[in-house]
Amino acid sequence: MPLTKEQHLDATHMPKRILALDGGGIRGVLTLEYLDAIEAMLRNRTKNDQLLLCDYFDLIGGTSTGSIIAAGLAFGLPVAGLKALYRNIGAGVFQTSLSSRLKLGGLLAPKFPAAPLQDDLDRVLGADTTLDSDKIKTGLMIMTKRLDTGSPWPLHNCDRARYAKEDGALRLTQIVRASTAAPTYFEPERIAISSRDGAVVDAAFVDGGVSPFNDPALQLLMLAALQGHGFRWRTGKDQVLLISVGTGTITENQPAAALLAMPAAEQGLRALKSLMDDCVRVNHGVLQWVTNCLTPSIIDRAVGDMKLDSQAGPQLATYARYNVLFDKDWLSSELKIELTPEKIAEIAAIDNPGNMDELSRLGAAAAARQVKEEHLPAAFDLV
Repeated sequence: MPLTKEQHLDATHMPKRILALDGGGIRGVLTLEYLDAIEAMLRNRTKNDQLLLCDYFDLIGGTSTGSIIAAGLAFGLPVAGLKALYRNIGAGVFQTSLSSRLKLGGLLAPKFPAAPLQDDLDRVLGADTTLDSDKIKTGLMIMTKRLDTGSPWPLHNCDRARYAKEDGALRLTQIVRASTAAPTYFEPERIAISSRDGAVVDAAFVDGGVSPFNDPALQLLMLAALQGHGFRWRTGKDQVLLISVGTGTITENQPAAALLAMPAAEQGLRALKSLMDDCVRVNHGVLQWVTNCLTPSIIDRAVGDMKLDSQAGPQLATYARYNVLFDKDWLSSELKIELTPEKIAEIAAIDNPGNMDELSRLGAAAAARQVKEEHLPAAFDLV
């Protein structure tokens, strides 16, 4: 029998398995190919072709597009069902309205209307489903950013958290929509927030990707371990398994002369983008340091892949990270796929549903190479 949600969240029912899903717009198609490989591997291992990822993972969390996938998985959808849903959402959501075009979409008004995404989410997950609903079959975290206070908000369904009653009453589809509200692409989501003293205030939420946790893996590990969040799971390499799935990373190097010649506004935008990249790098570095990292990667030239740091560190969890690099040489050497830099730049766009087939091809090739049986150690098998 599958575990109940209460068993998934129970701190005495160890070990625990966590799944973290990055933001990245339509590039979430890449994530789905990795998840397809993981689901197939687990079904083969358990000899159960009906096994769902919500049966295996005790906590699933996502940012932005990853929050849509996380909510669907926690709701009990198979990966094949999510692929079909994602195709429909991608085709319907990323369509600019006449009003947006007249207002220079992305500058004077959001580039895309929010209503189609909200309608799709309501149809699949239920407009009245709350975060604490029993329809959600395992632990779930939706990464959001509350813009009016400038604070990251990881909203989750652990009933032992300090604000469990208030957060649990929030509508699931509304907070998922909030997590996807990328500035300039979609308008912020207004949510009425209740405090423990009964006061209610309007809050403005935007995409969790503009917090430090577009890759929510470190936030999920903190969620599981820190006292205030209520999970209070024991840590250790045999106690917590953390699987993190990306949506592709773009590498951009700009000659100094070209950068210095840019208008100040463009320099500022590039600096902000660089700050987001720094957050990603810091998260990955910290995770490779404090876990038993099964997939070490180069953080930078100074610290390298941190294998020795991982071995000597606290090993709070066993950790594996999967991702694609949108780089001509990497795609050629790692996936044997030859693409021009221009084609790669086109595919890497986060808002073009016409790229879904190509993204699926890249994701499937990367998953076949990267996802390994040893990344799901026997110590974490379902009993």
